[in-house]
Amino acid sequence: MKKLLRLLAAPFLVAAVMVTALSAPASADTAETDAEIAAQWQTAWDTYDFTDVTPPLPGSGRSRVKTSITVKIDAPIKNVFAAYSNINNHIGRAAFLKRVVTHDTYFSCGLRYNDFTAIEDIPFEGTVVSLKTHAQQRIDRDDYSYETDTWSEPNVVTHQKIVFKKVSGGKTEVTERLTFDADASLIDFVVQNGVASHQQTQSALKQAIESGQL
Repeated sequence: MKKLLRLLAAPFLVAAVMVTALSAPASADTAETDAEIAAQWQTAWDTYDFTDVTPPLPGSGRSRVKTSITVKIDAPIKNVFAAYSNINNHIGRAAFLKRVVTHDTYFSCGLRYNDFTAIEDIPFEGTVVSLKTHAQQRIDRDDYSYETDTWSEPNVVTHQKIVFKKVSGGKTEVTERLTFDADASLIDFVVQNGVASHQQTQSALKQAIESGQL
């Protein structure tokens, strides 16, 4: 278990890894099709309504924690926003993120909607376990902000609002406002690992943008 905890830097839980590993270990040879993953996204959407920001009810056994992280990037806001809001640029920079499957992209009320599933490949006891986070992203280009709501096993929900602000010296300040909902027994682990994962991604995106890689 200690070995597994050290491996997990993404906002997923040991329980999710254990359940997935024991039921159907995934590898490159057993990759699911995009259509199968899209069906799983739709099931999560229909079952958990993960864009609902209503706080957990008292006595539900679930808890909510809100926090935020901020980074300054030495680049113009237009460049930072375009690179940072593109979820595909997070591949290889977010912990264990290997693939993003986009199910639908459309515009409504001035916002760009992206329905997608992020797939992390996590080493576990000599194999690779693929874990999925089903998400909807809503990008507001006029406001330089976007929101993302996610659901992953075991019933972990996040609500994220990322805002971009011009600051002195031609730099851009990026603030991620993060909300985590999970079972009360797991919430501390969810928050600790979720924040660490987002901080890692922030640092990697900052480096890539400032170096001109993005």
